[in-house]
Amino acid sequence: MILKTGFRSAMAGLAALGGIHPALAAEPLTVGYFLELPMPYQYAKATGMYDEALGTEVNWVAFETGTAMSAAMASGGVQISLSQGVPPFVVAVSAGQDLKAVDITMTYSENDNCVVAETLEIDQKNARELEGRKVGVPLGTAAHFGFLAQMRHFGIDTSTLDIVDMSPPEGAAAFAQGNLDMVCGWGGALLRMKEHGNVLLSGAEKEALGILVFDVTSVPAEFAAANGELLSRFLAVTAEANAMWNAGDRRDEMLAVIAKDAGMDLDAAAATIDTFVFPPVAEQLEARWLGGGMQDYMLGVARVFEETGSIPRALDSYNAAVDTTYLQAAGEM
Repeated sequence: MILKTGFRSAMAGLAALGGIHPALAAEPLTVGYFLELPMPYQYAKATGMYDEALGTEVNWVAFETGTAMSAAMASGGVQISLSQGVPPFVVAVSAGQDLKAVDITMTYSENDNCVVAETLEIDQKNARELEGRKVGVPLGTAAHFGFLAQMRHFGIDTSTLDIVDMSPPEGAAAFAQGNLDMVCGWGGALLRMKEHGNVLLSGAEKEALGILVFDVTSVPAEFAAANGELLSRFLAVTAEANAMWNAGDRRDEMLAVIAKDAGMDLDAAAATIDTFVFPPVAEQLEARWLGGGMQDYMLGVARVFEETGSIPRALDSYNAAVDTTYLQAAGEM
């Protein structure tokens, strides 16, 4: 029943995009994504909406970190990274990789955080007691930036910490075994982390401090320049799926498909996706986001990484790393 309904949904979405199109890519398109990060695009992925709109089969490859996505794009193995964290994107661009952020996939301040082991009984009041502790952090990611920003807020000298580079699933497993005092991550892994500890700051408290968390769709600049129509149609399908989810009247149908594609049970998928916000195209193009705010935020992220020695130096500006051309075209389809 879900598949039949999904097929009708796909056809409706394609009609809105101008119908089914002949292949727009000379070679198969490979897209990087995350498991345990449920989002509306996965409904479109699972029901074939992308394949139909692009006229080609899309290959989907799962990653555990945004830094791995950057490496895959550098090697030519991935053409589009859907929902790459801003910090790994900034790290790659700062190192000279020619990438473009072309849309905002979602914001999720409540679903990217660091968790302190419950046995330590550490909260905001005694956060300095974390000094000297062992922390699992996926370096170069949004979680890494959030960790650095929180430590700076609490006045914790990160040089005193034993920081171990661990993907969120690895960190969650080590945390459950009692091998870490604090661990940072997102998605389903964060849910498992919270079973054994507490966060120091809520999503709202982080936002009040200027610690924003959002992901982008990123692409190699060369690919975007050579495949503009394909990229715009890809973004249009993503926007269509987001609109379907935001409408709310097909939640149960979509959630079942999304949870399965994300490798999660329904309850965990619902608990995770309900902490996400999927801004429509018009909102993304506003000044506070792609119209300038995101570029300024990228510069702030880069400066924090530079100050902490995570990157050699920040660029003077990240304006060139954002290209709204393709999203604007998607909004007109």
